[in-house]
Amino acid sequence: MNSISVITYNIHKGMSPLNRHLRVDDMADALAGLAPDMLFLQEVQGKNLERALRHQRWPTQPQHDFLASRLAHRAVYGLNASYEHGHHGNALLTRFHVSHWCNRDISVNRFESRGVLQCQLQPDGWPQPVVALCGHFNLLAYDRRKQYRGLARYVQEAIAEHTPLILAGDFNDWRGEASMLLRRELGLQEVFLETRGSHAQSFPARMPMLALDRIYVRGLRVESARVLSGKPWSVLSDHLPLCAQLSPL
Repeated sequence: MNSISVITYNIHKGMSPLNRHLRVDDMADALAGLAPDMLFLQEVQGKNLERALRHQRWPTQPQHDFLASRLAHRAVYGLNASYEHGHHGNALLTRFHVSHWCNRDISVNRFESRGVLQCQLQPDGWPQPVVALCGHFNLLAYDRRKQYRGLARYVQEAIAEHTPLILAGDFNDWRGEASMLLRRELGLQEVFLETRGSHAQSFPARMPMLALDRIYVRGLRVESARVLSGKPWSVLSDHLPLCAQLSPL
């Protein structure tokens, strides 16, 4: 049965690691060269009027639509943070049909607006649909723990155990706490932890030392997992993308 390629990537609002250069066009080229089936994106800039004035090549489309058009994908956007000159959030880009979606607010304080974007989609040739969750979690460990527990309760109540599940995104979890909780509560396995014995180091992109980004799965077979490192990835965002090849059990 067909396997699918999945990438999770914090695109840093389409900017270079130090916010000096616009990189969203280069990101589109690099991602298109990989031809992924599903992209879990965080820090996607839906609108930013200030940067649009400063950068001549700023896309006229929201970043999720711009990237989706370059990859010939469908785009679903979940707005997390809104401000006077714009907004940003998570996005799922895929070549598969998305039957329905919702965006869950997981904010636990007034300083960080966070969310989990949920989509149900049907991979070509697969016997059943897949639920995809794209998340971006808080910086403080205390806040993240509340978000992880809340997400676990929601999945237990709202998503049937037999439904294949992919949870990917920026977990800000350099302590590695999320994997134990999500495995215990939801039966989720982290693809790098299962295939390589340790989480993938993805931040900062130029010299990755921290394992912040994750791909968790349930009801799926992990065929391979790799970090997209080196150029051009090291000069595009401040995070490196993670990639996994998955197939149904």
